Amino acid sequence: MLKVLICDDHTLVRAGLRRLLDSFGDIEVVAEASSADEAVVRTRETLPDIVLLDLSMPGRSGFDALAELRQQCPDSAVVIMSMHDDALHVREALARGAVGFVVKDAAPAELEIAVRAAAAGRVFLSPQVSAPQLQGYRGARGEGNVDALPRRQREILDAIGAGRTTKQIAGDLGISVKTVETHRARIMEALGCRNAGELLRIAMRLYDRP
Repeated sequence: MLKVLICDDHTLVRAGLRRLLDSFGDIEVVAEASSADEAVVRTRETLPDIVLLDLSMPGRSGFDALAELRQQCPDSAVVIMSMHDDALHVREALARGAVGFVVKDAAPAELEIAVRAAAAGRVFLSPQVSAPQLQGYRGARGEGNVDALPRRQREILDAIGAGRTTKQIAGDLGISVKTVETHRARIMEALGCRNAGELLRIAMRLYDRP
């Protein structure tokens, strides 16, 4: 049974989402919250598998709650629900650790897909959030949240995408080969790569190498 927490400042929206989620089967709404602060408190109390989080709320925004949730409740995946589908909101949400972004005028089936994808460790974005909008965003879980990598690791990933060898990268950056290898291993872990070939393909794709 997947446990879900709903955070939205509108009572009727929460009620509608609860009914919809209850209709999916093997999904249980364990708590509701109407603010960013309450979302953090209720998540700590109930430890849901998924947090459905609105971005626009009185007081602190959903972005604030998202950052705090990722720190305090890392095992609870966060799916953003929003009326906004612009690139700025989507990139910011993903960069802060969200694993899904569902626009509020989406079809009900999208919410179920997003919840189940999040539970499986995959990212789901509403179709309205098109690829051109996300151009420049590098990742999110599945291809990894590249924007969340430390600057040095992003430099190394860029060099990998450019086809530089480990020895060449070490020379370019003035660090040891062992340090490069350590960073490479951490990058692979962060991006979910199973082998060096997969890392290379991701690096080339993300940085628009031919």
